[in-house]
Amino acid sequence: MKDVIKGNFATAVAAKLARVNVVPAYPITPSTLFPEQISEFIANGEMDAELVLVESEHSAMSAAIGASAVGARVATATASQGLELMHEMLFIASGMRLPIVMAVGNRALSAPINIWCDHQDTISARDSGWMQFYAENNQEALDLMLMAFKIAEDRRVLLPAMVGLDAFVLTHTIEPVDIPEQEKVDEFLPPYKPLYTLDPQRPMTFGSFGTPAHYMEFKKSQTDAMERARGVIDEVFSQFKEMFGREYNQVTPFMTDDADIIIVSMGSMSGTVREAVREMRKEGKKVGLLKITTLRPFPGKKIVELTGHARAIAVMDRNISPGFGGAVFGEISAAFINRERRPKIYDYIVGLGGRDIVLEDIRHIVESTEKKISDPSAEPVEWVNVHPEEVIE
Repeated sequence: MKDVIKGNFATAVAAKLARVNVVPAYPITPSTLFPEQISEFIANGEMDAELVLVESEHSAMSAAIGASAVGARVATATASQGLELMHEMLFIASGMRLPIVMAVGNRALSAPINIWCDHQDTISARDSGWMQFYAENNQEALDLMLMAFKIAEDRRVLLPAMVGLDAFVLTHTIEPVDIPEQEKVDEFLPPYKPLYTLDPQRPMTFGSFGTPAHYMEFKKSQTDAMERARGVIDEVFSQFKEMFGREYNQVTPFMTDDADIIIVSMGSMSGTVREAVREMRKEGKKVGLLKITTLRPFPGKKIVELTGHARAIAVMDRNISPGFGGAVFGEISAAFINRERRPKIYDYIVGLGGRDIVLEDIRHIVESTEKKISDPSAEPVEWVNVHPEEVIE
């Protein structure tokens, strides 16, 4: 069935189709529509689940941890400052190996207060042990949520996952979405059968005290699970394509085979970049696009395979690590360490706080990269569409 829906609605529909048992939630713009829609589904009898209303995002993740630990399939949603308030609990959910799935309306962090899109919130949580997926459109938001449950609950993984969808660009914008039939989703995603649960009849301890004699082994096990997730993600993406006909990859190339400059993007801006690449190809420019869907685990080897032949990589980062540059730029640069053949890699900071990313910005990035390729003194990091006369010291 096709419907024209908002991104938040799409993630709520995915939670309903996944037959989620518990949804702890605290409202925050731009993710509030998720728990609102879940409450409607429950009130209308369309969804058999518990909506747990809590006093903060920290409490929402705490409740999600408790529900998942007793064997429930759990989903929630948040954004921006809410995700940061959860930060302590993110590590606990991952360390306890609980397959919680969370939709995150990617929103800038204050100060100054800003409710529009960038990726700083989820990027700041990339070391918490959660898998991270980024949607380009509302269809991807729904599909990635469904696949995230299957990946997270796989016994080779057992790690939580977050699905990022850009604030307002996706969360509040309506697009045509193909909503799969419940019977097919049930076949794709059977009921969650946890390996271990908190049960008074079979007492055990989750997240117990870890001494120096054991803590590193727990962290190694957690890291190994994230490594195994690479193969599981590919398996689930393949199964999803076979059942629903839509193809997903951890990184998706577009016109990269003979490209001299490959632009790397993530999230909704990928559509704009794709259109710019089409236009510049007509003009004879050898430009391509590589879209990242999975940031954790980071698909470094695949990125190297798909971009190693290029003269340069232009990374579009919708985040900033002050004193360094963009996080994705750092990840890609590290992936090329010890490689004999490596392209030049440049970072472009774009779209912070919801600033529009338009075709002219992509053209500027390509033109700037062309100039930098032959200039050994070129700065590796550049801010795009920033007005120097308006910068506040």
